[in-house]
Amino acid sequence: MSLLQYDPWSLLEQMRNEINRLVETRAGGDADSNVVATSDWVPPVDIIELENAFVILADVPGVDPARIDINMENGVLSIKGERLTQEDRSHYKRVERARGTFYRRFSLPDTADPERITAKSRHGVLEITIPKLEKVQPRRISVEGE
Repeated sequence: MSLLQYDPWSLLEQMRNEINRLVETRAGGDADSNVVATSDWVPPVDIIELENAFVILADVPGVDPARIDINMENGVLSIKGERLTQEDRSHYKRVERARGTFYRRFSLPDTADPERITAKSRHGVLEITIPKLEKVQPRRISVEGE
C-alpha cells in the first residue's frame, strides 16, 4: 500500500495566500514574494490587543522552540520555523499533519515598541508579546485672564 497524503484544502489555501500577497502588494505593502513558495504550512494565529500590549498566539505543536526564529525589521515582525519530518514513513497509513517550514509576517502599528518584544513557547503555543509605547499624557494648559 502506498502512502497517500490527502489535503482537500491545499489548493484553496494556496489561492488564499496568493490573493493576500497580491492585495498586500497592490496596497503598497512590503509583501515577500517567496513566502508562499517557501512555506510548507501556515500556523493559525490569534492577535489580541490589550491596553498596554499586542499579543500574538500561534499554534505550533511539535515545533522545537529552538527551531523558531523571530525577527523585527522596519515595522514587520517575521516568524519562521520548522516542524521536522519523520524520515521513515513506511508504516504510516495516513498523513494529515503538516511538516516542514512555516513563515509568517505581521506589520506592526506605530504604537508598538519593538525594543521590548518577548516570546515564549508553552504546550505548542508560541506567545509573542509586543508592548505598546508609553504614551505621553496630555498636559492641560490653563489660560490666564487679565
